[in-house]
Amino acid sequence: MLAAGASERVHLAGLLAVTCLAIATRLHKLDEPAHIAWDETHFGKFASYYINRVFFLDVHPPLGKMAIALAGYASGYDGSFAFGKPSDPYGNTSYYGMRLFCASCGTVCVPLAYLTVGEMTGSTGASVLTAAWMIFDTGLLTISQYILLDPVLLVCIMACGYCMAKTQSYHLHCRSFTIGWWCWLSLTGIFLGCAISVKWVGLFIVLLVGMSTVLELWDFLADVRNNMAVLLRHLLARAACLIAVPVLVYLFWFLVHFQVLSKSGSGDAFFSSSFQSTLEGNSMSN
Repeated sequence: MLAAGASERVHLAGLLAVTCLAIATRLHKLDEPAHIAWDETHFGKFASYYINRVFFLDVHPPLGKMAIALAGYASGYDGSFAFGKPSDPYGNTSYYGMRLFCASCGTVCVPLAYLTVGEMTGSTGASVLTAAWMIFDTGLLTISQYILLDPVLLVCIMACGYCMAKTQSYHLHCRSFTIGWWCWLSLTGIFLGCAISVKWVGLFIVLLVGMSTVLELWDFLADVRNNMAVLLRHLLARAACLIAVPVLVYLFWFLVHFQVLSKSGSGDAFFSSSFQSTLEGNSMSN
């Protein structure tokens, strides 16, 4: 068996290796094809709406679309491209920054998977195997290279899973209610809120964290050495961090959404006349 120091060095070397492979695969020929691919026509268009501050309505929550818009704005995209239909050429449009952001999200998923499995199993081999599956999965690779919500959703889910694993590690080592435990539990709740703020299918990670929490509390209750006062503290802490925090995060991103989209657009008709009157350029506006 390796010494603790040597094992840690091997684990860090594995992390560096899988991260480099993830970067190399996700960023390879990221500028190709130089035309709208697949659902880029939708999410690129939504980015344009945010940059131009034009109100619209969509079935997905706003966080992922706002993040893509911010990446586009930061990389020089001015929101003027029509994003008409797949195969329309980008020409001189600055689309690379938005693809780079999504590819970066897809890249970060790999080291997060490595760290999560390492935290749960303590095995460098299992961590490397998990990361390799993600690196060479063509489905994950493909959706990470286009302007889509999926890589943004996945990185939020993976971050939530890692934070949950860290919280459980603190709990198993009897370090509950320490500063580190509170930080990891709070981060779990924040990333839960971010996941459901990108797509509603993020609720599946809510189900996972919820089931894990119930099992933790059940095991705690089954231990006769624990009293009800401590159990109540655990219950209230998880209610605050894993219910209240995600709800507040979700509402916060909608607040930002409505603050940014201040101009009349295609989504006006779905809302009340009093709301429409607050939009610049709407016929009901004062």
